[in-house]
Amino acid sequence: MSTFLVVLRKELVDALRDRRTMLIVLLSSVAMGPLMLVLVSLIFADVEKRAESLQVQVAGISHAPTLRNFLERQALQVVEAPPDHEQKLRDSRLHDPVIVVGPDFEQLLASGEPVPVEVLSHSGNQRAAAGVGRLVRLLRGFNEEQRVLRLTAHGLWPGALVALEVQERDLAEVAARGAQLAFIIPFFVLSAVLYGAFGAALDTTAGERERGSLEPLMMTPASPLALTLGKWGAAACVGMLVAVLSCASFLPGQWLLRSEWLSAMFRFGPQEALAFLALLLPLAGTFAGALMAVAIRCKTVKEAQANATVLMLAVNLTPLVQLFSRGSEAAWHLWVPGLAQITLMGRVLKGQAVSAGDILIPLAVCALVAAACLVWVASSLRRMAVK
Repeated sequence: MSTFLVVLRKELVDALRDRRTMLIVLLSSVAMGPLMLVLVSLIFADVEKRAESLQVQVAGISHAPTLRNFLERQALQVVEAPPDHEQKLRDSRLHDPVIVVGPDFEQLLASGEPVPVEVLSHSGNQRAAAGVGRLVRLLRGFNEEQRVLRLTAHGLWPGALVALEVQERDLAEVAARGAQLAFIIPFFVLSAVLYGAFGAALDTTAGERERGSLEPLMMTPASPLALTLGKWGAAACVGMLVAVLSCASFLPGQWLLRSEWLSAMFRFGPQEALAFLALLLPLAGTFAGALMAVAIRCKTVKEAQANATVLMLAVNLTPLVQLFSRGSEAAWHLWVPGLAQITLMGRVLKGQAVSAGDILIPLAVCALVAAACLVWVASSLRRMAVK
């Protein structure tokens, strides 16, 4: 134990001595998550602003006074679209979709024939495409009003043609709806923990081997297991520190949300942060052990970084598993490190209960993986000492 503490102290000092690297890791892991959360909220705020816009672009509105009357009764401002509205939509210089009506609008409407109406947008112009649904709903409302007027004029009850009255009801709670938009938090905190342990784990193994300081260290009375545990403890502590700072950064980060709807639905308080840490701290030890196991066989840091890319890519692709499964959970998700933490963090954000068994499964898997990696590193150091 005394040897382990000495090695741990030495490795922590070495890891924290490189202030420039630590500063970059902390800034990228702590600041990037809240920054992306703010950017997402800005996008939703822009969508909300456009959804609440009182202006409607119509090309040829002079040919459709009936449609103008309907739109103005909806408290909307009808604006004649510019003559080159199609080109402006393609160039993203016009940020509103355009309703296009023909010169025979009133004649066809009076004769009872279907009136062709277009809603122009451009899928590459995201701001214009976001307003298409609102215009389609307005035109459906105009169509419904005309249907009722025609039936009433013929002495028919409009409700006779309505067989179903469909009403939508979302069973998801407010926290569950907000969690669909807060998926960015589990992804970033998981990546922050990985990148936090990345530098320390590689420097304490491949870095020392490249500098030639690992062989003299093996000549000391310290056992390979004590050296391995000390190095692993330092890398795990750095990863845990980044996990704490990353989770804590989202607490003030939600104050910067620009979307009122997202701010009302999104909840990430101290309770959620503590739950995240309970899931991430064991994973930090697993990441540190896995990175050390990859790097111990490498002679240079560059070689270790290339080999560790596979592990980092696998962790960064774990959110795609839930994307392909369309949000549904499978029992095996809790047995995969990284994926289990993302799954349980998603439950926390949705306000769902997380049982002790759900936590013990990934905890046991993390402990087994970390132990296997440490045994591999210790045996590798023992073979190096023999050579």
